[in-house]
This record gives sequence, structure tokens and C-alpha cells, in this order.
Amino acid sequence: MSPETSAIGILGAGRVGTALARLALGAGYEVRVATGRPPAEIELLLEIMAPGAKAGTAEAAIANSDIVLLALPLSKYRSLKPELLAGKVVVDIMNYWAPTDGTIAEFEGVRSSSEVVQEFLSAALLVRSFNHMGYHEIEEEARPAGDPDRRALAIAGNDPAARGIVAAFVDRLGYDAVDAGPLAASRTFGTGTPIFGATFGRSEMERMLSVEPVA
Repeated sequence: MSPETSAIGILGAGRVGTALARLALGAGYEVRVATGRPPAEIELLLEIMAPGAKAGTAEAAIANSDIVLLALPLSKYRSLKPELLAGKVVVDIMNYWAPTDGTIAEFEGVRSSSEVVQEFLSAALLVRSFNHMGYHEIEEEARPAGDPDRRALAIAGNDPAARGIVAAFVDRLGYDAVDAGPLAASRTFGTGTPIFGATFGRSEMERMLSVEPVA
């Protein structure tokens, strides 16, 4: 499984999805965006919010992408078709926030929301990242490699190769990826944790996650 990717599919065209679309386009990726609406209904939105991104069906966005980003409301995750995402590297950006989502029993337990989503998308190579920063920071905080102010993003997933692919994607978009390990580790950077919404460099993030520093 090569970390080199060229096409990104984004499911969701809200503030997070369009911000990531713009950043990915700027990094040289081909970007396809899909929502629950027909592609023709989001073409104008993308022309304004993410010029260069292609509107498509979820099936086309998934099939023609190396990485699929889940940028839809978490409450809608069961509208996804697990069979389409089987074997795909999927980045879960969704968060559970009861004050806005309402109380959802399956997300009220010890497990992270990503672990619940992985159970549903059982054959997907799910990696959690980008969830612990605000949509308005996605473009503003991106920095070139080596910049002393470069922000770190945590990643977690059960498949090491998939984590490597997402780490390369995170780096290309302008952030230092810190590998937290298996998906259960995403509990350390979900809503309500010290990492969520905070800004850390690589060494600080490694300390927060208690991972071995990169040599």
C-alpha cells in the first residue's frame, strides 16, 4: 500500500468539507465531493467554495479516490454504504457533540465515536484525524514542512499502512502528523480532551499522546 496519493474524495460539503477541499486542491490533489443531493445541486456551491473540485455521486467519489474523507454530520454516518468503502483508506473527521447532535446512545459509551463508525464500516481502513481542530483553522494553520510554527495533528487507526498513507496526506496539506497508534487511541483527542481544539507542535503532541518521538 503506497503512501503516494493523487485523488481525494470528500463526503460532505459543509464548512469542514469545503475547507479541506480547498486545501487539498492547493496541495495538488484531484478532489471529488459528494453529498446526499444530486451532483448538479452542489456544482454551484463548489464553484464558489472550492473552485476546481468536482461534484459527483458518493459512488463515483469513493471509487475514483485514493483517500475518502468523512466530513458529514456524525448523526448521518449510517447513511454511508459500507460495501462501497470496503478496502478504502477512510479518514474520519466527524465528532460527537451531544449539545448540537442530541444524545445518541451508541456514542455515550467508553469507545470513541470512530470506534463505533469502524464497527459499522467494518471493511474500511479507518483513520481518525483533522477532528480536533476547527474548520476555520484548517487553511489558516497550514505551514510548509520545517516551519517552526507548524501545527501537529494526531492520527489513529488500526491499520499501520493506512496510518502511513494518512500521515503523508496530512504532511502534504501542511501539518505534522503524529501517529497515536490504534483507533482506540483516538479517545485521547476527541471532544472534551485537552488536545481537542488546542494547538500543539510535534514534540508537544507526542508528549500529550505519550508516543515515542520521531528521530
